[in-house]
Amino acid sequence: MESKTLHWASRRYLTARYEELRREYSQLPNDGRQADGYHYTTEAKRIFPRYNAVEAILVEVERLDPDRLPGVDVVTNTLLAAAESADSPFTKSPDDEIEAHAIVDERRLFAANVQRWGAQPNLRTDPVPYRRVLAPEESSAWRTSLQRRWGVQDGRWYPLLSSSVPQDVLVLTGESMWEDDGVDQVRRVLRDLRRPRVVELREYGADYLLDVEIFAPRYTGPEGLWSDEHHDWIAYASHEGTVAFGGALSAGLATTWSEIHSWRWPGWQELGHG
Repeated sequence: MESKTLHWASRRYLTARYEELRREYSQLPNDGRQADGYHYTTEAKRIFPRYNAVEAILVEVERLDPDRLPGVDVVTNTLLAAAESADSPFTKSPDDEIEAHAIVDERRLFAANVQRWGAQPNLRTDPVPYRRVLAPEESSAWRTSLQRRWGVQDGRWYPLLSSSVPQDVLVLTGESMWEDDGVDQVRRVLRDLRRPRVVELREYGADYLLDVEIFAPRYTGPEGLWSDEHHDWIAYASHEGTVAFGGALSAGLATTWSEIHSWRWPGWQELGHG
């Protein structure tokens, strides 16, 4: 078996498992809370620690660079180590035995799958898009670069900066990246520019280098900043319901997206861009 096959299988499994558990949790009444609206039900405690564990394991798995994977034995040991010890603020110090057992059981489930895949020399799986967790020094360098090149301040950009929005910065509503074909429009511009990969920096959690095909400039809890190695464009999704684009991406969207004006941020006119 090739290292990349085992890595693909792990990422595909963890991603699907996370989505499965989140769907299961979303079906619980009262958002998994007891009648007091505060404490979790027993059923909720059996589910949410699992998807938190899966998410923590996936982050560790994606620290491996798919373009530079070591031998299959090293990859296997790395995956098993992630199953055993991958942690996050959401997996440390579970509140009771129910949560603790759910985390341990989910770790064992992934480890068992890794061992099962490893016992199949002819294992086949479809490739998954490139995504790698940035090392801390990479994240730091990128944040410094965006501050110098684009004026990002404490992880924030337009329209949340105190200065007025420049004419060449495109500010849309956050919904534009969830409705219609907004994300497809953004990806299309970058593909036309021959930009295969994007850097994603989040307000908290892991930062990534990822394929443009899975790039989505959306606010998902942590605010997001995106750019690439050319440093000639930027995107920023804020908690205020806006997504802003600058540079080559702003120009490309203004030229190619015929419906873009219907998604302009309402505050645009207030800033004199009517």
